[in-house]
Amino acid sequence: MVTGAGRGIGRAIALKFAAAGAAVVCLSRTQENAAKVAVEVGALGQKSWAHAVDVANVSEVTGVAQAILAEAGRVDILVNNAGITRDGLLVRMSDADWDLALDTNLKGAFLLTKAFAKGMMKQRSGRIINISSVIGLIGNPGQCNYAASKAGLIGFTKSVARELASRGITANAVAPGFIETDMTAGLSEETRADLLKEIPLNCLGRADDVAEAALFLAGAGARYITGQVLTVDGGMVM
Repeated sequence: MVTGAGRGIGRAIALKFAAAGAAVVCLSRTQENAAKVAVEVGALGQKSWAHAVDVANVSEVTGVAQAILAEAGRVDILVNNAGITRDGLLVRMSDADWDLALDTNLKGAFLLTKAFAKGMMKQRSGRIINISSVIGLIGNPGQCNYAASKAGLIGFTKSVARELASRGITANAVAPGFIETDMTAGLSEETRADLLKEIPLNCLGRADDVAEAALFLAGAGARYITGQVLTVDGGMVM
């Protein structure tokens, strides 16, 4: 199951998992976006389901979790990818923008993980993969809300890893750097040039780079890895 599957990194993860043989539940804020990616998953020969959900809304998450378990029977891999930015300098940031970033990026992962952890515990197996950000490791001017939410997600991941390890469940985070998505498409050439100076590989990443990392953490090769943060950032954070 992939949250924020309607576009960008979430879509890339959904399709990467489908190509590897997984049935995929696509969650997005809108049914239209979720359904489009579910169709793409189906075209790869895998079962797919599409649901619209606001990951920060308790009742919506509870309802969609019940529906998914009724339809799919179980969830083996949960990718908490849904996220937003509401940038602004600290002294000008509204309470609403702070709350929206924390609710979507952090509370959403809490709600979804809580909703499916019991099933994974009964199965005595499961993989939880949270999509954080290098901004949660190093901070960034104008993104105190986003940085706090992504740093919080790392702490959440480590705590969940410790709680659920005895049941055969791993929990890890992927921290992308600057990736070619809708979020970075609007960057000016000057800003982009400045960014590249901070990236040893001298290029922005692709959504597929993040999807590959998520696929690895979900696979047999990551059996003995839990509570870790895998940065996918071209060497930006070392």
